[in-house]
Amino acid sequence: MKQVYICYDTITGIFSAIHDAWKENRNGEAGIALRGQMTPQLFCEYRETAESEKKSIAVERLIKQNLGYNTYWDIYHALLADDSEKADAVYNTMLAARTIPDSRKIMEHLSNPYVAKVFELSRSVANEAHLFTEFIRFRELENGVLLSEVTPKGQVLTCIADHFTNRFPLENWMVYDKTHKVFLVHQAGKNWVLVQGEELNPETAGRVSEAEGEFERLWKGFCSSISIKERENLALQRSHLPMHFRQDMTEFSDSAVRSAHLQRRP
Repeated sequence: MKQVYICYDTITGIFSAIHDAWKENRNGEAGIALRGQMTPQLFCEYRETAESEKKSIAVERLIKQNLGYNTYWDIYHALLADDSEKADAVYNTMLAARTIPDSRKIMEHLSNPYVAKVFELSRSVANEAHLFTEFIRFRELENGVLLSEVTPKGQVLTCIADHFTNRFPLENWMVYDKTHKVFLVHQAGKNWVLVQGEELNPETAGRVSEAEGEFERLWKGFCSSISIKERENLALQRSHLPMHFRQDMTEFSDSAVRSAHLQRRP
């Protein structure tokens, strides 16, 4: 009977499930399912998996040593995607790597549906993270902290953390992931951390500094002034800046300036 290991949708949780499945059913039929996102199937035995840092580290080490660092980062990015089958795809990709002469070249075997899915999810998350490094907008609160709110599809905060840490090393800043309810927090002169289980206070988040209010006004005015109505190309604008990202961008917070950004010739 197929053994299905149920885990939380976190890197630690999924790696813990992979550890148990790899150890107990490596030569049998097994699968990984995310808690709350699974569809029960017939002739399957379901097992709860407890998160374990020790198990997670062991799986991370296994992947890096046998599949290589490039494959590890493909797997890591894939597990950040918003997809209920991602954990099972990663597990089966690891199993597939055992059947080829050079396991480090597993991501070249795109004819395997599990490998193809991992590749697709990894590319999707990496692309989204790259776009957020360009489209994130910070605002200065009354207390001097820089705050940004984003609505990503994948769990991209760890992918963009180093970028903004290097860019603003001496600033206190936060990025709030509204989709997954997670904060990326950076204290001036220190490294970043992830904070879960906390809610953003809308009242505090709305209290911007006097200088911030003025800069927002000037930025919106600039975006409006560079617009040439006769040369608007909305389709081309959307290809450069998808609608999904605009909801959290300063220049699109006022409907009067929605058509002012990224004007291009047809």
